This record gives sequence, C-alpha cells and structure tokens, in this order.
Amino acid sequence: MSPPPPPLGRGRKRAAQAFDAALDDAELVAARAALAQGRWTAVRALLVATGDDWDRRGHRVTTLAQESSTQAWARDWLVAEPESGDASVLLALATVQRALNGKDKPARAREACRVAAGLLPADPTPWLGLLMLERVLGGEQEVVQLFDEVRHRYADHHHAHHLMVARLAERRPDAGQDPLHEVYDFATWSAEQASADSPLAVLPVIAHAERYRVLAAAGIEPADPVASGHWVGRRARQVMKAAFDWWLEWERDDHPRSQIDLNFLAHAKFCEGRGAEAAALFHRIGPYATPVPWSYPDRDPHKAFRAARDSVLGTV
Repeated sequence: MSPPPPPLGRGRKRAAQAFDAALDDAELVAARAALAQGRWTAVRALLVATGDDWDRRGHRVTTLAQESSTQAWARDWLVAEPESGDASVLLALATVQRALNGKDKPARAREACRVAAGLLPADPTPWLGLLMLERVLGGEQEVVQLFDEVRHRYADHHHAHHLMVARLAERRPDAGQDPLHEVYDFATWSAEQASADSPLAVLPVIAHAERYRVLAAAGIEPADPVASGHWVGRRARQVMKAAFDWWLEWERDDHPRSQIDLNFLAHAKFCEGRGAEAAALFHRIGPYATPVPWSYPDRDPHKAFRAARDSVLGTV
C-alpha cells in the first residue's frame, strides 16, 4: 500500500543542521517534495529532462531513493507504467537504500537492479545501485566487476569513482602511510584518464581523505585530522596543490556533485593549514556542506564543518 501524504501544515521539516543530499539542485528538491505527496509525475518529468547526463541522473535518482516513501511511490508508478525504465531504476535504488539501512533484503535489491539494467541497457545507474550495495556487502572481485560495468557505460562516472576509492582505501590498513598504496595509484590513473575538465581531477584528494579515515579508525593516525601528519607530507601537498589549481582553472560548478568535491578540497586545505585557500572554497560551498569528509573518522560533521569554516573565515 502506498504511504499517505504528510498531513497538511506539517510540511517536510528538515532539521536546521540536516545535510541535504540534493545539494544545490533546486529542480531535484521540487520533484522530491512532489514525490513525498505521491506525485510521481514530477519525478518522471525530471528524469526525462535529465536525459543521458549520467552523473546528474545518478545524483538525482540516488537522492530520491533516500526518502522513506520512495519505494512505495515507485511501485505505484510501475503499476501505472509497467514498462517505465525510469520507474524501475528508481525502485531499484530505493530498494538498495533500504537494504543498506537493514529494512529490505539485499537479494531483492540486487534483483531490482538487474531488472532495471535489462530495461535500460545503456544506463549506468542500475549498476551504480549494485555498486553502492556491494561496496558494503560484496567481495572485491564483485566490486571491481560492477565498477567496470558502470565505467563501460560512462567512463567518468563521478559517484562510481568515489565508491571505488572508498573501497580501495580500506585495503591493508596495516600498511599505514604507504605512498604506493593501491588507492593512490587508482585515483591518479583515473584522474589522468579523464578529460581535462573532468572533476575526477580531484580524485587523488578524495583518496587521501578516505585513506585517512581508514588509518584513523585503525588507530594509526590521530582522530583529529588537523593533528595528523597525513595532510602535510610532500606527496599530500602535491596532490592538494594540483587539485586546487585544477579548481581555479575549471571550477566545474555546473557538475551535480561539485559541492562534494568542494567539501573534500576545503577539508584538505584546512587540514593542511592553507587558510586562505580553504576560505575561498568555503565561500563557494555556502550552505551546501556534506557529511563527508567532515565526519572522518568518527566526528560530528556539523561541528567539524562549522569550526573549520569559522576559523578560516575569521568569524570566531
């Protein structure tokens, strides 16, 4: 049974400190609000307009999938339009999200993604859903195969590369600060393979942050990233300078996940002690903070973000 719409007057209250996965996508925010009321036609129109902008499509579908009522409304959509690939992929990723939250069976999520992939053979989004699931539950070979499926359909897929970096960073925590760790090689290779204006240029910074998460969780690095030497070594400085220089030249604010990259860059520059560069990034971030990497390794991301921002912007 489909969920009832929220009572009139209650609205969709989001805590003042809540991170919004929609980021700066106003069209997505509007469609999400409509879907919460059962008006899935707004989502249909949004996804049709998105077309084969695969990064934007992935961002929109995964954000919609996080809402608790999405699975039920996607099923209603499929009843009305049984052959809809867009409804199928929305249902698939909503089921993946529920499985990751322990509210549905992983096998059901896998099947839903396979059905969506069959309806949309050129779309990397069903494979992204499987990668999101197996990044947590699957074996290494399976994760690599799913990443290859995504990359075969769209070589520069932003979200898939982030998932792969997070998984690779978790290999061999006992290797410590090994500069030859495979996560660094993968991130460097991916950045080099991408087009000059691709935000995958920032991927080596993502790898550095993800590796810090793993090492800090293992007790190898301090829990306070600023107190860690992880951000001030020669290699780290080179990586962060190259990414910041890329941002200065290209500043891909048209990319749907650009705010995620900006948060990683601001975090890195703050930890490195480059206050002026961090300040420029915080200005671009504005209200669009993201929980990662400010939560790394086990911190309150709201407090960490505010403290860093206030420190470099001189408001404390």
